[in-house]
Order: sequence, then structure tokens, then C-alpha cells
Amino acid sequence: MRGEPDIDDSFDPSKHEMCETKYFEDFAVGDKFQNPSRTLGDANFAAFQLASGDNHPIHYDLPYCQARGHDNLLAHGYQVLIQTCPGAGTLAHVMGDAMIAFIEQSSKFLKPFYAGDTAYPTLEITDLKEQRSTGVVTLRSTVHNQRRELVMEGEVKLLCKNRG
Repeated sequence: MRGEPDIDDSFDPSKHEMCETKYFEDFAVGDKFQNPSRTLGDANFAAFQLASGDNHPIHYDLPYCQARGHDNLLAHGYQVLIQTCPGAGTLAHVMGDAMIAFIEQSSKFLKPFYAGDTAYPTLEITDLKEQRSTGVVTLRSTVHNQRRELVMEGEVKLLCKNRG
């Protein structure tokens, strides 16, 4: 028999957060945020192909890749880039409601990244530009592989609220 649900007045879903929000003033140049490492396999390649619509055989046809000197399927640059997404790690949780917008991104793809490689993404604050009620947080984004090679580097800018 179902009775009235037990309500716990001490629990507030709006207070269920991973960590306390940091505002622009709480950050420092050199702060690092590592996203989880991830090995990208066939399922990741298929999902990216579906989401992006990119059907070039360099990403999905092994004999095609091997005929061009690659040992395995070559990841699309954007597939590597998305590993540095601020929401894929702790940074978006640390900024919480203080994060206003993702405003800029650039990247350079330095080495091939293949199916079966593991991505080790990191975001590091390189600059802080305070404005009136906000600030721009500039981060260096990097992805290394399991061979310790830097395969991608770039820059991300986020608009963040000041504490005031």
C-alpha cells in the first residue's frame, strides 16, 4: 500500500552541486583543470561520424588509411578538440553559475591521433582580463596521447561573472 512520500526538508535539489562556485576573482594564472582521459575506439568514431556528417574515408576506411601511410583510422581534428570541452571535466562545475559564455576557441593539430589512442586533455589558465562585472578567462587547451606526444594545442576563452 502506498502512503504519502517521506519528504526530507533538509534536502534541497538546487543545492546539489559538485563543488562551490568560483568567480572570476577566484582564479589564477597557472590553475589547471584536467578532463578525464579517454581511449577513442570504433564506437567513438562512429558516433562522431553520425554527429558531424563527415564521411571522408580517412576517418572510417582502414584500407584507405593504410594506403596513405597510416596504421589505423585517423581521428578528425574536431574529434580530438572536443576532448578539451570545459563541460567534459570539472571546470564547468567549478565555475557553476558564474560561467556566462564560451566565447572563443582556436586550435592547432600537431600530430595524428588514431583509433585506439588515449586522449589526455588539460585546460590551463594563461590570462585573466577583468572587466566591470565580468572577466575573460583564457585557457591553453592541450591533448597528449599515451605516447606523451602533444597532438593538439589551442586556446579557449570563457566569460565569467565577478563575485560582486
